[in-house]
Amino acid sequence: MTTVAVLGTGTIGEPVARNLARAGFDVRVWNRTREKAEPLAQDGATVCGSAAEAARGAELVLSVLADVEATAETVEEVEFDDGAVWIQSATVGLDGAERLAELAEEKGVAFVDAPVLGTRKPAEEAKLVVLASGADDALDRCEPVFAAIGQQTRRLGAVPNGSKLKLVTNLWLLAVTEGAAEAIALAEGLGLDPREFLATMEGSQIDTPYLHLKGEAILDRKLEPSFKLELAEKDATLVLEAAARAGVEARVGRAVREAFARGVELGHGDEDMAAVYFAARG
Repeated sequence: MTTVAVLGTGTIGEPVARNLARAGFDVRVWNRTREKAEPLAQDGATVCGSAAEAARGAELVLSVLADVEATAETVEEVEFDDGAVWIQSATVGLDGAERLAELAEEKGVAFVDAPVLGTRKPAEEAKLVVLASGADDALDRCEPVFAAIGQQTRRLGAVPNGSKLKLVTNLWLLAVTEGAAEAIALAEGLGLDPREFLATMEGSQIDTPYLHLKGEAILDRKLEPSFKLELAEKDATLVLEAAARAGVEARVGRAVREAFARGVELGHGDEDMAAVYFAARG
């Protein structure tokens, strides 16, 4: 039985760990706030008091933490077993992925940069999309884990191609979210029922399921976070940093980041990222 350590049991890490345990892996979990990890014991996971304890003896160590600082700080205290693979699945940006790859080299552990597409519901349903980059032999060893947590794995070559593609997809995703929020706010401002907009879009060539998912959340004010607005703002900042490195003028990215920052300023940072709607409403 393969032993997998999951470091971080937040919005994505908790359902990921549960799915791994249900798939038959020997799962050890750690979270900075232990209470968030303890429910996983009911699924057969071992709850550990430190990241180092969780990683000890694990063939695969999967970190699912908030950002590069939290990831680096956590992994600094870990001593990897010989032959272990470290899978990092946070959205850490291009600079962050390169920094973590250097840390892996210092630690003498094989490194796989594998951020995921999907929020809490896809994570619960094991329908994440894994954007995996690293050496072929390391990726081969990770395949059973990826199969247990996702519906698709894209093997993208060398590190940090996983994080590169995550930034590209995030630019699109965050722009769609902002577009939905602004369109609904404009409909309301013009005295229209925003559901007429959603109904008109449905099934058209420019429709997307995400529009309806976030649109209904906004209209029903059901903004429990599947992905927090404050984390979306962080991701938008990482997109802009990557665009600057690439020499790309990300005008939409800048506008999105400003809107998300405004939503956080208005007190909606702990709500779903669809709460960027309130920035459009003033």
